[in-house]
Amino acid sequence: MHVCIIGAGGLGLVVGACLAESGVDVSLVARPRHVEAVRSRGLVVTGIRGDRTVRDRLVAVADPSEIEGSVDVLVLATKTRDTDAALLAAHSLRHRTANALSLQNSVTKDEKLAAWIGDDRVVGASTTEAGTVTGDGEVRHVATAPTSTYVGDLSPSPTVSTRVQEIAAMLSAAGIATRTTTQITAVEWEKLLQIALVAGFSASTLGFRPGAAFAHGIATRPGAEHYVTMANELLAVYRALGHQVHDWFAPYSRFAEIEAASFADAVEAVMTQGATMIADGILGRPSLHEDLVHGRPTELDESLGVFLEAADRLCVPVPTVRGAWRVIRANGG
Repeated sequence: MHVCIIGAGGLGLVVGACLAESGVDVSLVARPRHVEAVRSRGLVVTGIRGDRTVRDRLVAVADPSEIEGSVDVLVLATKTRDTDAALLAAHSLRHRTANALSLQNSVTKDEKLAAWIGDDRVVGASTTEAGTVTGDGEVRHVATAPTSTYVGDLSPSPTVSTRVQEIAAMLSAAGIATRTTTQITAVEWEKLLQIALVAGFSASTLGFRPGAAFAHGIATRPGAEHYVTMANELLAVYRALGHQVHDWFAPYSRFAEIEAASFADAVEAVMTQGATMIADGILGRPSLHEDLVHGRPTELDESLGVFLEAADRLCVPVPTVRGAWRVIRANGG
């Protein structure tokens, strides 16, 4: 298998390292500084699955046109706002790519991939794996889940295609616990709900507290109360859109529990979740939080913004979520 990852930032570097270690040929399209570092000494990975340097079966390029041969699976992992530019730059790969999928947090990503390569070659996908770039050619793996990734056909079908099964098997063999699903659109929407909540809470609550991780915030009672309040508002929008909670990324997405519990019980459960994450060393924070802290453009409009637009359209009150959006925006987000 030959996998090309376009947008080798935190997530892309983690996925690329895992695949290369499992024996898959991986081409990383990354920024020149990362390319130079990977070429000179390999890709340095730290974090929840141990520290190592990956060299074999890994090629890093700055321009997609440098990639040789056919591509079995193209993985789009850029920031959502960079999708159009990334696909334009990868024009030379269109007719050499068998399948394409996006790991971005978006509900429009599949449409954009289909417009680029044709809907018959697009596979739906969603993941909760996460990484943070710590230096040139260096990444810290900061988040995973018992089932961290889902893949599925975009066309409604009671069965899963062979190609989707093969992609899921490849990812699972690389240590990325993956399941197939016939409901990939629902998974992608619930993942956007999850990332909007986690990113909005983390960035607005802990944005400039040095070293603070998402788990540190929800492990405190005030933080858990704020988190549950935001969750209930976002869930109201989600239901108004016609979706039902499934908790695809359990135990870290626990929307059904929050939805069914009293406010007090939900707060206690979230605090327990935070304490467990701290004990297990899951001390990451979402990329929006990282971008805010480092003065980079954020995906605020692509996450919380999507739900605020839906809330306005559907007349669902979301005062706490809107307040979080304002705090992040006021601080440069």
